[in-house]
Amino acid sequence: MPSPPAPPFVPVPAAGAVPVPDGGPGGDPVAQHVWEGAAAVRRPSAALERILRGRSGLGTASLHLARPAEPPVPSEPEAPVPPVAGIPIPCLYHHPVSEPDPARVEEVSRRIKAWALDEAELYPEDWEDQFDGFHVGRYMVACHPDAPSIEHLMLATRLMVAENAVDDCYCEDHGGSPIGLGGRLLLAHTALDPLHTTKEYQPDWAESLHADAPRRAYRSAMEYFLREASPSQADRFRHDMARLHLGYLAEAAWAQTDHVPEVWEYLAMRQFNNFRPCPTITDTVGGYELPADLHARPHIQRVIALAGNATTIVNDLYSYTKELASPGRHLNLPVVIAEREGISDREAYLKAVEVHNDLMHDFEAEAAALAAACPVPSVLRFLPGVAVWVDGNHYRLQTNTYRYSLPDFW
Repeated sequence: MPSPPAPPFVPVPAAGAVPVPDGGPGGDPVAQHVWEGAAAVRRPSAALERILRGRSGLGTASLHLARPAEPPVPSEPEAPVPPVAGIPIPCLYHHPVSEPDPARVEEVSRRIKAWALDEAELYPEDWEDQFDGFHVGRYMVACHPDAPSIEHLMLATRLMVAENAVDDCYCEDHGGSPIGLGGRLLLAHTALDPLHTTKEYQPDWAESLHADAPRRAYRSAMEYFLREASPSQADRFRHDMARLHLGYLAEAAWAQTDHVPEVWEYLAMRQFNNFRPCPTITDTVGGYELPADLHARPHIQRVIALAGNATTIVNDLYSYTKELASPGRHLNLPVVIAEREGISDREAYLKAVEVHNDLMHDFEAEAAALAAACPVPSVLRFLPGVAVWVDGNHYRLQTNTYRYSLPDFW
C-alpha cells in the first residue's frame, strides 16, 4: 500500500488521573509523590482506548486483535504449569492483561522445549529447570494474542529464546564475560545476517554456525523466521538486532573500565540494549506487514523506541533484587540513579518507577496521535499490537516469581 502524505503531527495530552485506591504509602512524602502519579491508578487516553478497541464497520474485521479460529492442538498435552499471580510493582503504570489461552500456552511450551533440545541443542540437562522457569510459552502467547496460528507464535518464541541464549552465554549468567564479547557477537550476528564470501571460505563459516548454543539458536530461529517474513521485515529485524548487540558492547565496555554512566548515558545505552527486536516483529507474528516506507517514518520509529525503552526499564525494576544478589556489580536504572544523584537505594528505585511511567505516558500519547494522523489500516493494526506486546511483557515479569522478587521499599 503506498503511503499517504504525512499529516501534521499533533501530540495528545497525557492521560488524566482517577482516584487513588486505598492502601497508599501513608505519610512518606517520596512514596506518596510516586503513588499519586502511578500508572495503576490511571486510565489510558480516550484516543488510545479507541486504538486498542480497533475500528468498526464494513471490512474492518481483520484489524482487530481477536485471532481467527484454528485447529485444536494435539490431544493429551503435558500438564500445564499453573500461572503465578505475582504482585505488580506498586505505582507502576501498566495495564493488566487477560490470562493467555492455556491451550496455546501448552502447545507453544511443548514445541519450544523440543526445538531447544533437539534442533538447537541449546542447554544441558542441568539447565532444564531454568528453561522451564522462564515460562516462555506463557510469555509469548500473552504478547501476541492476535497471532493467527501456533506457528506464527513460534516465530517470536524461537527468536526470544535465542536472544536469551546469547545474553546468558555471552554476557551474563552462564559463562558470559565482557572480555572478547565483540568477536563473539559479530560471529553470532552472521547467523542472522549471513556472510557473503568466497567459495573457499564459505564452508568454514557455515560450519561455525553450529559451534555453540547461541549461534545454533540464532541460525535455526532465523531460518524459521525467513519462511514467513518479507525481505523488508527480515532486514528490519536484523537492524534491530544489530542495535541490541551494540548496546551489549557499550555495557561490556563500562564493565571492563568499572565505569558508572550518567543517568542519561545509561538510558541511551538501554535504548539499544533493550527489547526492541521483539515488538518490531509484531506484524510478522500477526501475519501481515507494516510496509517499509511507513515503518521507517520518524513518528513510527519514536513510538517503537518509546515502547522498547519503557519495557526495558520495567525489566530493570523487576530484576533489581535478582541482579543485586548476583556476583559483581550489575548496572540497572535504580543503581545508576542512586550513585549518580547521591540518593538512597529506595529513593532511586522510586524515581526509576517515575521514569518508566513518563516513558509509558509518552508512548501512549504518541501512538494515539500517530493513529489519528496516519489512519492507514496496517498502522492501525501495528500500533495496538505493540501496545499489547508492552502489556504482555509486564505480565511476564510480574507473574514470573521463579526469577523475580520485589524489593521491600513500600
